[in-house]
Amino acid sequence: MKIFFNRLPWSIVIVLIATLGLAPFVPQPHLFEKLQMLANGELKQAIDIFDLILHASPLVILILKLFFHFSKKEQ
Repeated sequence: MKIFFNRLPWSIVIVLIATLGLAPFVPQPHLFEKLQMLANGELKQAIDIFDLILHASPLVILILKLFFHFSKKEQ
């Protein structure tokens, strides 16, 4: 897995964050809407849970890429 994230170009990660992670841009990104629903205890339907996972996945990819990038530099 470390090899995959080290080979994954930063440009791909940035495009994923800018498009899927923040889509739709108006009135507010789905990710923020779904996180608000989660905090309020309103995230109950399967489609909403899937939507949260879908729009949060680029953020998870970014976090893992950053983690492996900086752990590689320490060695």
